[in-house]
Amino acid sequence: METKLVIGADFGSDSVRAIVVNAITGETNGEAVCAYPRWAEGKYCEPENYQFRQHPLDYLESFEKCVKQAVLACGPSAGEHVYAISVDTTGSTPCPVNREGVPLALLDEFHENPNAMFHLWKDHTAIKEAQEINDRLSNFHGVDYLKFQGTYSSEWWWAKILHTSRIDPRVKEAAWSWVEHSDWIPAVLTHRTDPLAMYRCSCAAGHKALWNSEFNGLPPTDCLSSIDPYLGVVTRHYGSGPQNAGTCLGTISKEWADKLGISEKTVVGGSSFDAHAGAVGAGIKPTTLVKVVGTSTVDMLIEKYDNLKGKNLKQLCGQAEDSIIPGYVGIEASQAAFGDIFAWLRKTLMWPTHNILNHTSLITDEQKEKLTEELQEKMISTLEKNIHSVPEVSSIVALDWFNGRRYPNINETLQSGIYGLKLGTEAPDIFEALSMAACFGSKTIFDSLVSAGIEIKEIIAVGGIARKSSYSMQLMADVLNRPIHISAATQACARGAAIYASVAAGIYPSIPEAQAHICEDYITNYYPREEYVVAYAKTYEKFLKFGNFVEFGGQQ
Repeated sequence: METKLVIGADFGSDSVRAIVVNAITGETNGEAVCAYPRWAEGKYCEPENYQFRQHPLDYLESFEKCVKQAVLACGPSAGEHVYAISVDTTGSTPCPVNREGVPLALLDEFHENPNAMFHLWKDHTAIKEAQEINDRLSNFHGVDYLKFQGTYSSEWWWAKILHTSRIDPRVKEAAWSWVEHSDWIPAVLTHRTDPLAMYRCSCAAGHKALWNSEFNGLPPTDCLSSIDPYLGVVTRHYGSGPQNAGTCLGTISKEWADKLGISEKTVVGGSSFDAHAGAVGAGIKPTTLVKVVGTSTVDMLIEKYDNLKGKNLKQLCGQAEDSIIPGYVGIEASQAAFGDIFAWLRKTLMWPTHNILNHTSLITDEQKEKLTEELQEKMISTLEKNIHSVPEVSSIVALDWFNGRRYPNINETLQSGIYGLKLGTEAPDIFEALSMAACFGSKTIFDSLVSAGIEIKEIIAVGGIARKSSYSMQLMADVLNRPIHISAATQACARGAAIYASVAAGIYPSIPEAQAHICEDYITNYYPREEYVVAYAKTYEKFLKFGNFVEFGGQQ
C-alpha cells in the first residue's frame, strides 16, 4: 500500500501542535508540540488592559520546530511521502501588514511594537470600537449587516483594526492591509503573500469580517468608511473572495520544504479557525453538535442554507457560508470562558502559597518549585473529589461571565458574580458552583438553538477538558439532559487540518469522505442521570434569576 502522509498543524493560544497522519488508514505516525517562547515569557500582553498580542516570530519559529519534529518521528524518509499540509489557527487574530504582506512586527522599526503584531482572539482592547460598528452596521441604508453574526465583538476583525488605527498612527500609516493568522501561514508557505492575491478562508471572512453572498461580499466600502475612512482602505485591499478549507493553494516553497524536511511537491491546503477544524476532526455532520471544550467553548453545527431561511438567529449564534464544510452554513456559538474559570480559581487559591513560599527559608528553592508544581497539578482534581456525592439544589450560584458573555445575546461588559456565600462555604462548594455556572452557560446556548428550530440529535465533545475531566462532562450531560460523546481525537483541531490537507491533495474528493477514513471513534460516553437532572434544573432557574439581576438589576 502506498504511504500517503498529510500534516495538520494547529496554532493554539499557547503553542502549535502538529500531527502526521496516514491518510489511508487514519493512523497518527508522528506528532509534536512547541510552545511560543515570547508568549511564555508574557511579552507584549497587558491582561489588566485586556491586551493580548503575539509576535509573528513565535508562530514561524515554533511551527518550523514542531513540524520538523513530527515528521522526524515518522522515520528518516517520511518527508518524501508527505502529500499535503494544512493549518488552523485561533481567530479572529489579525495583524497589520505592508504592501508585500509582511507583518509589520517583522520590520526593524516595529519589531517590539505590540500594535504591529497579531492581535490574539481574546484581545478585548476594542470594546468601544465594537460598539461603533454595531451602531452603524445594524442599520445602514435599511440593511442589517450583522444579521448573520449578531452583536459585533471586540474580539473580531474590524473592531481590532479600527482600534489600532486610532491609537497608533505609525502602524496605521505603514499598514497597507491586514491579514488573519489563518490566512497568513498558507501565504507564507506558498510565498504568495500579496494581500490582494493571498488566500482568505471562508471561516474568517464570514464569521469575523462579515462576508456573505447576500451582501455580495464584505459590507460596502461606503458603509465601513462612514465609521472610519481607514476601514474603507482595508476593504479595498482585502483582495478576492474567500475560499473554503480544503482548497488546493499550490505547492510549498523550496525554502519551507527544506525547513520542514518535506517534499517540494507537498500541496498546501486551505485553512480554518481551530474550533472549526476541531469540529471536522471530531466528525461533525448535519444535526450533530460539536463542543470544543477548553479555555473557552465553541459550539458548532452545519446546516443547509434553505433550512435556515426565516429563522432569526442573530442573537443566538454566528452563521457563515462554507465555514466548516463546503456546501453548508457553519453555525457557531460560544462561551468566552470555561476552563479559564477554573484556571482563575486555581491561581486565586495558589496566591498565598506563591507569596509565602517566596519569602520563606524553611525549604530549598528546589523544594519550593516541586511543592508549587504538585499543588497546581492536584488542585482541581482534589476539589472535584470533595464536592457533594449526592444531587441537591445548590444554595450557591455563580455566573460564567468571567470574560463577558458571547452567546446568546453578546454582552462583553458583563462580569461574573457568586451569590449565596456564608461562613460555612468551603473551597469545594465554590468550585462546584463555578462548574455548574460553566455548564449552565452552555445550556443557555443549547436551549436557545433548539428553541429556534435547530435540530440537534447528537453531541460530541472534544478538547482538553472533555478528555480530562469526567466530572465536568458528566455534569454537562446532566445539565443538558443529553448524552455526551467524547471524541478519541487527542488533537482534534490538527486532525481536522489534516483532513483539509487530504482533500487539497486530491486523496479524497470531499471533507465528509475524508472524515470517514481519518476521524477517530469515541472513547467515553456520558449519559444524564435522572436525579441529577432534576436537581440541576432547579439550580439552573436560580442561575437565570441571578443573571437577570446582575445584568438588569432585576428589571426583566
